[in-house]
Amino acid sequence: MSLLSKKEEESGLSSYYNNKTTILQEARVFNDSPISPRKCRALLTRIVYLLYIGETFGTQESTTLFFGTTKLFQHKDSALRQMVYLAIKELATTAEDVIMVTSSIMKDMQPNSEVIYRPNAIRALCRIIDPSMVQGVERFFKAAIVDRTPSISSAALVSSYHLFPAAKDVVRRWVNEAQEAVSAKSSTSMFSAGSASSYLGFGSSSNQSSGYQPMPSTSYITQYHALGLLYLIRQQDRMAVTKMIQQLGGSKSGSGSVLKNPMALCMLIRYAGKVMEEDPNVQRQMVEILEGWLRHKSDMVNLEAARAICEMKNVSATQLTRPIAVLQLFLSSPKPTLKFAATRTLASLALTHPASVASCNVDLENLISDSNRSVATYAITTLLKTGNEASVDRLIKQITGFMSEISDEFKVIIVDAIRSLCLKFPTKHVSMLGFLSGVLRDEGGYDFKRAVVEAIFDMIKFIGDCKEQALSHLCEFIEDCEFTKLSVRILHLLGIEGPKAPQPTKYIRFIYNRVVLENATVRAAAVSSLAKFGISVEDPKLYKSITVLLNRCLDDVDDEVRDRAALYLKSLKEPVLATTYVKDDSVFSLSALEAKLVAYVKDPDASEKVFDASSVPKVSREQAAQEAARPSTLDTIGAPSVQKSATPPPPTAEETQSAYIEQLAEVPELSTYGSILNSTAKPVQLTESETEYQVTCVKHIFSEHVVFQFNVSNTLPDTILEQVSVIMQPSADSGLTEDFIIPVPSVSATTSPGIVYVSFTRDTPAEFPLASFQCILKFISKEVDPSTGEPEEEGYEDEYQLEDVELAAGGDFIVPNYANFSSEWDRLRGGATATETFALSAMESIKAACDSIVEILNMEPLGGTQNPTSTSIHTLQLSGLLIGGGGKILVRARMTFSRGQGVTLELGVRAEKPEACNLVLAAIGG
Repeated sequence: MSLLSKKEEESGLSSYYNNKTTILQEARVFNDSPISPRKCRALLTRIVYLLYIGETFGTQESTTLFFGTTKLFQHKDSALRQMVYLAIKELATTAEDVIMVTSSIMKDMQPNSEVIYRPNAIRALCRIIDPSMVQGVERFFKAAIVDRTPSISSAALVSSYHLFPAAKDVVRRWVNEAQEAVSAKSSTSMFSAGSASSYLGFGSSSNQSSGYQPMPSTSYITQYHALGLLYLIRQQDRMAVTKMIQQLGGSKSGSGSVLKNPMALCMLIRYAGKVMEEDPNVQRQMVEILEGWLRHKSDMVNLEAARAICEMKNVSATQLTRPIAVLQLFLSSPKPTLKFAATRTLASLALTHPASVASCNVDLENLISDSNRSVATYAITTLLKTGNEASVDRLIKQITGFMSEISDEFKVIIVDAIRSLCLKFPTKHVSMLGFLSGVLRDEGGYDFKRAVVEAIFDMIKFIGDCKEQALSHLCEFIEDCEFTKLSVRILHLLGIEGPKAPQPTKYIRFIYNRVVLENATVRAAAVSSLAKFGISVEDPKLYKSITVLLNRCLDDVDDEVRDRAALYLKSLKEPVLATTYVKDDSVFSLSALEAKLVAYVKDPDASEKVFDASSVPKVSREQAAQEAARPSTLDTIGAPSVQKSATPPPPTAEETQSAYIEQLAEVPELSTYGSILNSTAKPVQLTESETEYQVTCVKHIFSEHVVFQFNVSNTLPDTILEQVSVIMQPSADSGLTEDFIIPVPSVSATTSPGIVYVSFTRDTPAEFPLASFQCILKFISKEVDPSTGEPEEEGYEDEYQLEDVELAAGGDFIVPNYANFSSEWDRLRGGATATETFALSAMESIKAACDSIVEILNMEPLGGTQNPTSTSIHTLQLSGLLIGGGGKILVRARMTFSRGQGVTLELGVRAEKPEACNLVLAAIGG
């Protein structure tokens, strides 16, 4: 009832007339004799209206109305019969015993019944039929699909589409009829002689209906419905879909296609795009067909074909020439929808191919003044991506003119375009910063203001020349900022960047004003920002001023503000506290912390020991922010809304670790091993991807054991592997002793993968064994009887050589961990240290050496040192954790490169335990 207009509600008449209780009482009209078609139609209309606006009927109410409605089958009035079917369709989902009306509906599905009844009967039958009965009505549906009357054929095709999930095998048998419906030719005459007396069967009697001649369709909508059903049936068979596209696509020029309906062609184009994404090998054939459709007489088809080519993976500039030319023609079209679609597609394409889109710049500039602001916004956004440095000032002037005329959603798109332009042309930062500071003072919602603030944040981060001016603009903004979240973020940034400025004192006034004038959340953020100035700036006068201001905050009415002030006053006096709580730039990896806490809670011995937070890896605040960062508005709004792929993102390393913990907990033989210290983040492939048997390995490290998990897949459908095991032969002096092997009883193509476990005991748990294992897959191979699907009794033993498995330092015993290198390096001065020099003669550059060291040790590169700035000398800084409470490890790798001799490496290691130093040196030296 919520959809009624205010005027209707005030009158009270409609609310009474369309009241559920009133309608249920008036349903007695269905029992009148004789039946009044006019009254019944009016009541059925009100029932359907209530259902459409969201009103719900109980099961008993729906059942009563449903069977009351079925009594109206006694009357032959055509319009009444249509309303009966409409009501049956809507009530069938909640009423009980609806299948009892099947016979009445089947009568109207007969080929000799009136044409006006058959489509409605088919649609209603689809809603009430039981999946087990579909085979019984198969004959009727097949006949209806190929019927000459478009309404009957479409009704049968759409109903088949809805029946497919419940009766896949039966509906798949209708593929020939669906193919015939796609290829059906329309008759040439508009009306036949026999249909003049009763148009569409109105007023005709049942004995006249057999002479009815169908009215042909000029829209060919049946082809659209038939194509949808064909694809649904064949979607699992990529070759069949490809063949269907090629058959229906016609010649390379786009002519000769049997499809006359533009929507059917658009659907076929989308199927072609999906096939190209799944199989790049057919891309060339599909592109030829798509380029033919660029010359179709329908604008809809032209646009869909152009967009499909523009969205292809690895599309070349040559392939884009024709679709861009078509889109360029649409830019000057008088139809706003075509202009909007073309500019939106070009805006998306400009993200990846700005040079190709640049040919449309003249037409796009003409659209900046378009009366449709949406078109103008996409035009200016595209120009910002494709324009050169000389046009930036002119474009920004044009943008400023209509910023007040567009909605916040499009303002965000423009600000994001400016944000990317700042990084592209940093020398133009003055005009762009002036534009951003100007729109920051305009009226707008939170999303718009946040987009502007984040654009200024990026300029501060990447363009050093504008840092001071940008901070001043932000200081002015927080003076009257109404959004608490933005004020807190700006104060946090001021606390980080302000102390590094040439004149840090000029920001203090703006920050302290927030302590005096704002709410508690902002006051607390301002206190933290003030403290960073006192700790980071070595100026006794400033230190004294900050102390005075923080002391005033001790009298604040809010607990959080007082507590922060007390903490920072204490930190100002004790440098150790300042380093830990203010200067430390690392935080716990939340996903890793969650995985460790889950394992701790599930451990039965957890109550006897304290949770070891030192074993949780840390990441930089920048990394943590990236993990939680919102997607760019350019990606979400500027790009097409149709997602090419609905595949979920891959699980993180911590999610994988949690899954392994749950999996191993179900293996009884491993129940006494305790908690897992580490598992391989990515399974190691031990066979080629195209072999008949595929095996991957995951290593699980426990405090006293190492468990190897082999995932065995059998790709042969006519063979079953039984008694599957993996024989592992460790290298000499590995420090490991084999405990047992848990084989897999049977592995078939349908049950793959099977999991084999091999357990080893660490002879000396305090040491970290590095070893190599030769692996052989052993099994009994049995053929499958194709008639019964059962394996034969006799089989033969076989074995399959696998790649060697390595137990290495990086990834198995060392995990990445972020740290402040300078402070941690100094802190570990008194711990275990080791230094050794290596000659890496095979390395062709310092960059190659950096990549190799990071990969071998699996440690976190710090401060961007993984990207060397010099080709001759460089220092790489790494940080990690040794599993099992082994503490932190820091590595300083000093490298020099000379042509002919390769890279000379001086490796310095500091750690909390000597074993860690030995492990790192052994990993590089091995």
